[in-house]
Amino acid sequence: MTLVRWEPTRELGTLQREMDRLFGSVFSVPTAAASRRRWNPVMDLVASGDEYLLRADLPGVAVEDVKVELDENVLTVSGERVSSEEHGGDGYRRIERATGSFARSLTLPSGIDATAITARLRDGVLEVHIPRPEQRKPLRVAIETGSEHAPEPVEAGEAAPAAAPAAA
Repeated sequence: MTLVRWEPTRELGTLQREMDRLFGSVFSVPTAAASRRRWNPVMDLVASGDEYLLRADLPGVAVEDVKVELDENVLTVSGERVSSEEHGGDGYRRIERATGSFARSLTLPSGIDATAITARLRDGVLEVHIPRPEQRKPLRVAIETGSEHAPEPVEAGEAAPAAAPAAA
């Protein structure tokens, strides 16, 4: 008799392949409900020397259907891609493009000037230019030199000793 080590991940992989094979034909055909699923446009964020550039693919989205908002340090791109359903005759239709509303948010560093952000939608690509905040430089605190003594504690009812003149 040969002993074989049991590996649960291998068993789960086999089970998943069998389930995919079993239900593959059912879920591979797009339905009208699947075409209306929620979609998230893909976005790229590139940091260059003096700005951040956000690019989002928004094919088929009109400029009036897109909002770019900055609240606190969170930049949100939201909108909606509406379906242009054409009912022409009894012909065959297969709809694969997703429609509906979307919202994508990302956190930016603090100190962004919201009034300097610009956005442009052209050829289905939204470009948002976000100027980088100025780098905060550390504040150097000057350290005084000298030998100043701390005053001696005074008990209640006694007069405080006169302070010694500071050496120049």
